[in-house]
Amino acid sequence: MPERNVSISTGTRNLDCYLALPEGGPSRHPAVVVIHEIFGVDAHIQDVARRFAREGYVALAPNLFTGEIQKTLTPQNIGLAMQSFAQAPPDLRRDPSKFAAFAASQPPERRPVLEAFARVTSPPQQEIFARDLLAVANYLRTLPEVDPARIGSVGFCFGGAMSVRLATVDPDLRACIIFYGQNPPLDAVPGIRASVLGLYGGEDHGITDTVPLLDESMRKAGHHFEYHVYPGARHAFFNDTRSQTHHPESAQDAWKRVLTFFNQELKGSK
Repeated sequence: MPERNVSISTGTRNLDCYLALPEGGPSRHPAVVVIHEIFGVDAHIQDVARRFAREGYVALAPNLFTGEIQKTLTPQNIGLAMQSFAQAPPDLRRDPSKFAAFAASQPPERRPVLEAFARVTSPPQQEIFARDLLAVANYLRTLPEVDPARIGSVGFCFGGAMSVRLATVDPDLRACIIFYGQNPPLDAVPGIRASVLGLYGGEDHGITDTVPLLDESMRKAGHHFEYHVYPGARHAFFNDTRSQTHHPESAQDAWKRVLTFFNQELKGSK
């Protein structure tokens, strides 16, 4: 399978990206922006990109943490942060003031990574990331292997939130999938033109309990939104490299829903 690392200019910086291409000739394919979890473009995200390529999609996984953020969000530091989050209330990441107070209460060695978490999940920074992703989608539209009218996005956790954020700023995005990501600002929902699919864990209350608000906003805006909640599944249930949260039955069903959705929205006759 053709694969390579590429650097994409967003206008303000260069992003490191992983590109996976379908086998075969010079025909144009639909394409998917694959957006990472807090762990960056790791082996799991690269594997997901290759899965899409095997299904006939050009898959591009940008590292939104390229640069200084990546130096702080190392696997070791993220592990420390996860230990802190295990003791935190489920709504912590939705409330910046609570997050700041919580970070200040933690041991000194955990504070820098918690501050990095707060930064990358803050509304102003996520707006910047959304514009970065728009540049990534536009880069895909320039590739000779890509049908520029058939671009979608999928993201996981942090990336799930960014997938729908991209949909709020890219009117030409055709399809968007959210894996257990936070809602976008609801006042931005009317700008979405893509069809949206959400996949959530029933035990992931900090995220899943807010989904009806997105559903209501999407319906009021006249947009297509479908979502499915998996009973017994926790946050990050799709990630098969993390045994503590992976839920195989839910992950298998979710992948089938992903392919059905993208096949309809990106490979269909729309």
